Amino acid sequence: MSIEVRVPTLGESVTEATVATWFKKPGDAVAADEMLCELETDKVTVEVPAPAAGVLGEIVAGEGETVGVDALLATLNEGDGAAAAPAPKAEAPAGDDAPAKDEAPAAGPSVDVMVPSLGESVTEATVSTWFKKVGDTVTADEMLCELETDKVSIEVPAPVGGTISEILFEEGATVEAGGKLAVMVQGAAGAAASPSAKPAAAPAPAAATAGKDIEHAPSAKKAMAEAGLTEAQVQGTGRDGRIMKDDVRKAVAAAASAPAPAAAAPRAPVPAEDAAREERVKMTRLRQTIARRLKDAQNTAAILTTYNEVDMSAVMALRNQYKDEFEKKHGVRLGFMSFFTKACVHALKEVPEVNAEIDGTEIVYKNFVHMGVAAGTPQGLVVPVIRDADAMSFAQIEKAIAEKGRRARDGKLSMDEMQGGTFTISNGGVYGSLMSSPILNPPQSGILGMHKIQDRPVVVNGEIVIRPMMYLALSYDHRIVDGKGAVTFLVRVKEALEDPRRLLMDL
Repeated sequence: MSIEVRVPTLGESVTEATVATWFKKPGDAVAADEMLCELETDKVTVEVPAPAAGVLGEIVAGEGETVGVDALLATLNEGDGAAAAPAPKAEAPAGDDAPAKDEAPAAGPSVDVMVPSLGESVTEATVSTWFKKVGDTVTADEMLCELETDKVSIEVPAPVGGTISEILFEEGATVEAGGKLAVMVQGAAGAAASPSAKPAAAPAPAAATAGKDIEHAPSAKKAMAEAGLTEAQVQGTGRDGRIMKDDVRKAVAAAASAPAPAAAAPRAPVPAEDAAREERVKMTRLRQTIARRLKDAQNTAAILTTYNEVDMSAVMALRNQYKDEFEKKHGVRLGFMSFFTKACVHALKEVPEVNAEIDGTEIVYKNFVHMGVAAGTPQGLVVPVIRDADAMSFAQIEKAIAEKGRRARDGKLSMDEMQGGTFTISNGGVYGSLMSSPILNPPQSGILGMHKIQDRPVVVNGEIVIRPMMYLALSYDHRIVDGKGAVTFLVRVKEALEDPRRLLMDL
């Protein structure tokens, strides 16, 4: 049964659109609601889904053509009988290469390997490592490759068992969320297709680089002319690098929002003998993001740091007294982080602006505490978030910190686990830091820096005694937090740690 694929409603007062990209070609099998093509109007991009499962028949309106509302775009052969539609294509050329064509049906259906969801607001990733190559046979859920986003690494499993017939993006390439990474031939017979599949992978880069033969969307050409941009200044996201109207809009917005480039100090000339011994390594996306966000924090917020010191005697004595019993009952070690988390939660209640953020001309106060705990990993610094830390017990906090730390070191944290924090604690003391000024984690307004515990002489009741002391540093956004509030916060943390009973009495 043949079904017509027509132009959907394009919106109020919009009567026509341009066919921007066809994602399928005649003979391709499609599932119901799978995207067939993309239309572009003056204002929006509209995706056209398949009205039913079947095989795409004839494409009536090709890329670049202008179509009206309800115009015929293509025909779709529905149902099981449609599956036979591509067969004549394989049988038609009965020439010398007919045997090679006949092997394709025996190899099983083709399955696309897609880029998985990358997390909220994350639209692209870099292909970090391919664990398999074209022609390799894999089982369902076996890891094919690893993607790297701004914050996390994501493993891509095989959707089915079979053979990899084509890899579309090599290591180092940038891919978009929902994009196609590779193509597999399903089933055990897929291995037989590997010899013919290997050369099939070669044309992929050529198609991407054949920029001169790419016909960009008409609306994109018009927008580039109006904005005074060249094709080289716009990153195309359509098929084969085709530039879409939305790509031009993004390029214009990026140019408008980009700060004027600072006069970067040129690298001093390096003697040839030294240059030969240097090694250049491209920064990972995570490291680039860390660099950008930290610099953005300094450029955006008015960061100021206030310091204090805390006598850790009481916390250490309490920990030593109960650590064995605590671990036996709760199955987790009693560390210092739960004490600091509790102390910060206590102080944030009294000084809520340290737990708030600026949104335009408004201050957003958070009636909850999602505590970020900075953790160093081999890939760089990450900040997993412990949600609703203000409602957790010591044991719950210790368990959450242990789990997040382990997932961070293994690179298994999801984007959701690192978003939404309202305040952050950074413990540089584990690396031996005696004192430092932590940088804010935007859009948060405060971050507490912990440091090394070191025996120092202090005066207590007029006598010099040796006590385990730690320097504390609170960096805060002076746009929202005044000096009085910052100092009060740090004093309350100090008081709670030097006399943990205050936490029980809410003092």
